[in-house]
Amino acid sequence: MKGYSLVVQTDDYLIINKAPGVSVHRDEAETGLLQQIATDLSCGPLYLVHRLDKMTSGLLLLGRHAQAASILSQQFQLRTVEKYYIALSDQKPRKKQGLIKGDMERSRRGSWKLTTGMSNPAVTRFFSCAASPGLRLFLLRPLTGKTHQLRVALKSVGAAIIGDQRYHSASEQSADRGYLHAWCLAFDWQGERREYLCDPDIGELFLQDAVKQQLESWKPPGSLAWPKA
Repeated sequence: MKGYSLVVQTDDYLIINKAPGVSVHRDEAETGLLQQIATDLSCGPLYLVHRLDKMTSGLLLLGRHAQAASILSQQFQLRTVEKYYIALSDQKPRKKQGLIKGDMERSRRGSWKLTTGMSNPAVTRFFSCAASPGLRLFLLRPLTGKTHQLRVALKSVGAAIIGDQRYHSASEQSADRGYLHAWCLAFDWQGERREYLCDPDIGELFLQDAVKQQLESWKPPGSLAWPKA
């Protein structure tokens, strides 16, 4: 299976829809993925602007030259980029919407956990709804960019993501993927606000009609009345 599909190509950046199970991390196969894309598109070297976990599919922004990568990376650092994710859980959350906030600490074997500390907190706003019996759909807006932030946030409210073998205590071996998808990105470029949205195209649960219908009702996610707490 090809590791990505092309969403948009400009002179300054590319956006791809990364497939689940494909790594972009430097200590694994980042160079391989970027080199594959550059070869496929016959373009020069590409620059990683941000990251997605291996299990996470969806929108990944790549700079086409060093200056673009620097400008875009700075927007991520300044938190002016809007990021929206969707996720599915087979567990009922302790709260259906609101704010998940707290410091993150390293746990066992490469995992992280959310604490009650607030010295440098991970902050996530979210909505959720019942997609079908036993299945809950989440729309997540991370306001910070911590490692495993969304996966840990949902585990902290009792609704770990289906197929997340690290944080789902009863992770189903039958799950066909980890059900976290980077759905929408919005950022500034050359004086314009640019927004891109890409529905998931892999995963039988994401492709259910009830999930698709709910996603349509959430578009565009930036216009929703986001809960403050």
